[in-house]
Amino acid sequence: MNHALPLPLERVTCAEPQVLAFLLANQRQLFAGRLASGAVPADLRLFSEHYGRGRGCLLLVRDAAGEPVASIAYRPYDCRFPQLAYVGERVVEVARLFVAPQYRRQGLARRLFQALLIEAAHDGVERLYLHTHPFLPGAEAFWLGQGFQVVARETALPWLTLHLDRRLAGAQASAGPRHSR
Repeated sequence: MNHALPLPLERVTCAEPQVLAFLLANQRQLFAGRLASGAVPADLRLFSEHYGRGRGCLLLVRDAAGEPVASIAYRPYDCRFPQLAYVGERVVEVARLFVAPQYRRQGLARRLFQALLIEAAHDGVERLYLHTHPFLPGAEAFWLGQGFQVVARETALPWLTLHLDRRLAGAQASAGPRHSR
């Protein structure tokens, strides 16, 4: 189904029930059987700490009826992957890129990412980090097409995590992530 685009983008600053339901439903669909069912991730439980102004950003697209149909976000990178330590940079983690099936293949994910780049630059972000997995169809190719580079590949099952990053234009040069041992 082709929808008239562009649908308006908005920056969500509070945890609206409708938005949380959209994010949780998409996460559960993509990661079915890989995550604890019913658990609400910390970033959604503590929404303003992760996506509030000056911390992170969640962008949302709604259809004409006001229903969420796509999202993308960044939140402060929490260094939970010890092999990737970004020293002296403002680094955020890109997350929550979801597009409802009927809105896919129309450039909406690229449009969301371009808007996220603008927000990140405005917020003084120097580097974007993200990770993805091979079981997510097209994810690696999409992110490489958005200027990300692979910085590490993990081969541990079941996740097979792929780590990527991208420095923002105008950010001070650095040697990339510091790999701790």
